[in-house]
Amino acid sequence: MKTPRARVARRPVHGVLLLDKPLYWSSNDALQKVKWLLRAEKAGHTGTLDPLATGVLPLCFGAATKFSQLQLDADKTYEAVVQLGVKTTTGDAEGEVVQSRPVKLVAGDLERVTRQFTGPISQVPPMHSALKKDGKALYEYARAGIEVERMPRNVTIHSLLMEIMPSAPADIASPAIKMIVKCSKGTYIRTLGEDVGEALGCGAHLSALRRSETGGFDVKDSVTLEALEAMTEDERRACVQPVDALLKGHVRVVLGEDDAARFLSGLRRRGSWADAGQVAVYGPPAQGDDPLASTLLGTALIKAGELIPTRLLNPLEVRQASMQHTTPHESVRQAEPV
Repeated sequence: MKTPRARVARRPVHGVLLLDKPLYWSSNDALQKVKWLLRAEKAGHTGTLDPLATGVLPLCFGAATKFSQLQLDADKTYEAVVQLGVKTTTGDAEGEVVQSRPVKLVAGDLERVTRQFTGPISQVPPMHSALKKDGKALYEYARAGIEVERMPRNVTIHSLLMEIMPSAPADIASPAIKMIVKCSKGTYIRTLGEDVGEALGCGAHLSALRRSETGGFDVKDSVTLEALEAMTEDERRACVQPVDALLKGHVRVVLGEDDAARFLSGLRRRGSWADAGQVAVYGPPAQGDDPLASTLLGTALIKAGELIPTRLLNPLEVRQASMQHTTPHESVRQAEPV
């Protein structure tokens, strides 16, 4: 007779947790682990990191999942190590070596290549990626030995810093370079590393990758999986930032009680607001007179003095999210298997 699986009582959790994703974990595996540790009902991440990458991965819970697209569209910063002189099947250290060439760097090479790859550039997505073709991820075709035609994509490298790694001087056979890249969404750092290697005339592959920042969230403010596992439940929940942590840079509008109720039902409101494309809308303070205690209702845009809803929380989410970041609560919906 099989032993029944352990069951966990799920509860509403609303907000954002910054995880320092561990090496070799997929983004989804890391999400599911944290979801289980928090006993959260609903969760989603804000774009994947490769298993061979580490760094900041914002995890969204409950109402925060409604705004995860903002992080998908955000600029990101990466630190990468590119091994010169060696090309692999996957463009990273996991693949098989397909070509080795001598590395002959001369003065000015890195400066030239830095200029070449800074600003708007075009990239061909790698075969070993999650990008889909006819409903199937490219890496599935790659594993089957099938090469699929990919259209180039336009991305922007906002800044690029490159230097020879101190442990690998330029006069040895196969030096490595460190890259710090601030880029737009959709940029493949692995492809950038390969393209840099070709521009240097020697080929290259990515040997390490770490995301240090995404959409204003810094890896210094993230928590490791090991640390979360060692925490108490209250300590874990204290790591969850409010939903509006995703709305940095939004114009803040606070509505009175009547207007808040109408806005939350999807109705437009009129006022003397200036036009704005990204607005975080709040209702009256949940308790006391502290304006910082105002409750998030959703997002909107303002056009010609009209506040137009774009994404709304439902009344239950508003109440739960407000309670979560003011007083402890233990609202459990139902027991579910792990």
